[in-house]
Amino acid sequence: MPGGRATDADLLRWSEALAGIARTGLAFTDNLYERERFEEILKVAADIRVASTFDEGRFAPGELVSGWVDSVGRGVAGYVTPKVAVGAIVGNDRNELLLIQRGDSGVWLYPTGWADVGYSPSEVVVKEVEEETGIEAEPLRLIAVFDGMRFGARGLPFYSLVFLCRALGGELRPHPLETLDVGWFAEDALPEPLAGSGRWQDLAFRAVRGERFDPVFDSPRPSVWRR
Repeated sequence: MPGGRATDADLLRWSEALAGIARTGLAFTDNLYERERFEEILKVAADIRVASTFDEGRFAPGELVSGWVDSVGRGVAGYVTPKVAVGAIVGNDRNELLLIQRGDSGVWLYPTGWADVGYSPSEVVVKEVEEETGIEAEPLRLIAVFDGMRFGARGLPFYSLVFLCRALGGELRPHPLETLDVGWFAEDALPEPLAGSGRWQDLAFRAVRGERFDPVFDSPRPSVWRR
């Protein structure tokens, strides 16, 4: 990459991209020689991931390869794509933002969860906000589509659809398993640590204050293999 060394984020992205290509290849071929080549690509992907510090030595290359191979489906079902998450930017009449402290990491973020089969994205938003915070919310518009890996998320690749929502009622009530804490926060009094390295705060409060803007998305890189 021009002018600099690869970062841990680069290594993780390259590893996941290679592993996705190889797993999809394994899902669509029965040719023995092609399968061997795809399995070799998985080994390279595992070496790249272990070379980063994201997993901090939790996995050996062989464990990663075994897990990837075990996850391979057949045909279209085996086509490896990012998962989909749905998030909610919820404001109140004081222009405060609804945030949760996630039970899995302890970081603070807007309510978000995996998309469920049988629900539209806006329905997932309503369900996730009430489950995680106790607040009833109404989705107003889509304001952002984020690539989780560019957002700083580790491990499982995903896209996040983020909706602006209006609070309708309810009382703050953190989910006993998913949420450590929940609250309304002003822009100058945000809790720490915040997820996402500051990428979403300005956008969130612009939306809460009623500013109108087109949905935000990650712009294409000059080359998919470069930062």
